[in-house]
Amino acid sequence: MIARIRLLARFVPERRLAAAVAVAALLWLLPAPFGGWAGLGLLLALVLATAVEALRLPNASTLRLTREAPTHVGLGDDEQMTYRVENRGGVGLTVLLQDRLPDCVQGGIGRAVYQVPAHETLVIPTPLRGVTRAEAELGPIGARVTTGWGLLAWRTSVQPTDRIRVTPSVAGVRRFRLLAMQNRLDTAGVRNLRRRGEGQGFAGLREYVLGDDPRHIDWKASAKRSKLISREFTIERSQTVLTLIDAGRGMTQLAGEFSRFEHALSSALVLTDIAVNAGDRVGTLVFDDAIRAFVPARQSRGALHAVRDAFVPVTASSREPDYAAAFRYLATHQRKRALIVFYTDVLGVRASRSLLAHVTRSAQRHLCLVVALRNDELFALAEPGATATRTSLFDNASAEELLASREEALERMRRAGAVVLDVSPTTMTAGVINRYLELKGRGAI
Repeated sequence: MIARIRLLARFVPERRLAAAVAVAALLWLLPAPFGGWAGLGLLLALVLATAVEALRLPNASTLRLTREAPTHVGLGDDEQMTYRVENRGGVGLTVLLQDRLPDCVQGGIGRAVYQVPAHETLVIPTPLRGVTRAEAELGPIGARVTTGWGLLAWRTSVQPTDRIRVTPSVAGVRRFRLLAMQNRLDTAGVRNLRRRGEGQGFAGLREYVLGDDPRHIDWKASAKRSKLISREFTIERSQTVLTLIDAGRGMTQLAGEFSRFEHALSSALVLTDIAVNAGDRVGTLVFDDAIRAFVPARQSRGALHAVRDAFVPVTASSREPDYAAAFRYLATHQRKRALIVFYTDVLGVRASRSLLAHVTRSAQRHLCLVVALRNDELFALAEPGATATRTSLFDNASAEELLASREEALERMRRAGAVVLDVSPTTMTAGVINRYLELKGRGAI
């Protein structure tokens, strides 16, 4: 009994039926006996038409709603999601579709009307964009279905089990992979370093060409062949690359549409993919005043997915980063020498005193690449304008003082043995990859 009531509740009257009932009611006001018979006849006709309409409307077996969505989307990246409306009945339908996506994504159909002919399937592609890193269910799909008569509507909803995971942007990973396959990495600012002739493992002999290191000339082979012969070397593989990402207060500042922290995660993801393809072991550590995520270094294609999944729940906080705790954790869990790519904000000598001490100490065991994220607005403020005012000159002098203190802090890191990359958050990925390839190419790791 309850099931039948629920089934009937799915049928709702449309405006056309309400208007017809109102006309029938007005007919009863006409003089008898014409008014009574006319009103009664119209009501009986409406009852019959409504019954036929209820039979013409679809049910769960003749109307099928499905959705095909990616399992993950990068923050700020655009993907495509597809809705399918399958009409297995013999009557053309007007379908009002509505969805309710979680707050971590934008897109979907929202609320829209579609015409679905009989025995056909309507495919509706829609955009999907990640706006907040999270994992959530995509939510239900609702439909209000009518035929051409427009007397009744049938309501239904489906609850797919699909979920979406918004990760750091993967557009950079895809872009660099595509450019690498096309040998066009130079268009993204990546220098095409030679993969042979610059490493530590002997690979073979070849004729000397201009630009080769004279130290690699094999004089015995050259004497036998009466021409200069150079030794080739392969780049060492199975080295360890660990990204260390500051999630403290300084990383919450916006750099364009997203925070510095989001740019750092995206760059680290691209670097992880490049290092995996180069045969290196990769891992990551994210921290603020505590360790927020850690993936031990590993050598497999699954390492990229492990790092990506570790990034999903972490966010930058307003807390001060605890460099001592992070480097103690690093010393405990990564004892072998590795390339530590450290994404952080460097403000000045005083503010970065703890950072300087721990980078210096870590540089004794590991090779540290400090990616110092610039404050682009501060750099712009340090440039004097054409029409300077008293206030602007004061701001200009303050910005220059801060930048000078920052440069002093970076120089101290260089003297301690760290490699420093001073870059803008929005354009740093190519610079990080270049420096990684350079260090790997000359066997510095």
